[in-house]
Amino acid sequence: MPKGEPKSIALDATLRAAAPHQKDRDGAVALKIEKSDVREKVRERRTGCTILFAVDASGSMGARKRMSAVKGAMISLLTDAYQKRDRVALISMRGPKAELLVPPTGSVDMAERSMRNMPVGGKTPLSHGLLLAYDVLSRERSRHPESKLLLVMLTDGRGNVSASGGKPMAEARAAASAIHEAGIDCIIIDTEEGGLSLGMARSLAESSGGKYIKLENLEGNAIAEVTKAAVRRI
Repeated sequence: MPKGEPKSIALDATLRAAAPHQKDRDGAVALKIEKSDVREKVRERRTGCTILFAVDASGSMGARKRMSAVKGAMISLLTDAYQKRDRVALISMRGPKAELLVPPTGSVDMAERSMRNMPVGGKTPLSHGLLLAYDVLSRERSRHPESKLLLVMLTDGRGNVSASGGKPMAEARAAASAIHEAGIDCIIIDTEEGGLSLGMARSLAESSGGKYIKLENLEGNAIAEVTKAAVRRI
């Protein structure tokens, strides 16, 4: 029902509202519409989501596999990003510090250009990656207050580079807690390999208040589906 003068009449809904009353209405026209029948269009505004991937790019073969899988997931998510107003971004965690490889974007072309060169190897600056993720998503919240935020981190949880001179894992847990306190939704996808599990990625998920996931097949489609399901929940 419109409040005041309708800005845009919903014709189909108006006809449906008028149809049951035609027997009681006099007039020469086939269908008589009264003011009480008029319905106004309600335009639904879809709130976009900024999805930030933070990937452990340390090591060699395993890191290349992870980066390739995330690239596939990001391209998949971006194919319908315009309609959904979603943006994606990518942080690479390798060497002495983390790096924002892909700033938040809804453009497939820009993402592909930024991901042409994705070096791997070196140590794991996990705490710096979390701090950078916090910074990037905080800026997104300032620019797009209505947008939802999601951090998707692929890691085994074993950080070995300090961001501020402290113990790397203590720093990582503190940064994860800050992300939780900021109300940023988080998924930790455990990339730990081998039979012996140290459970460090699970511990990181607990600190972040996020969802812990262990994927049997670390592929782009699987990561994309996990991410899409998380976006629907937040």
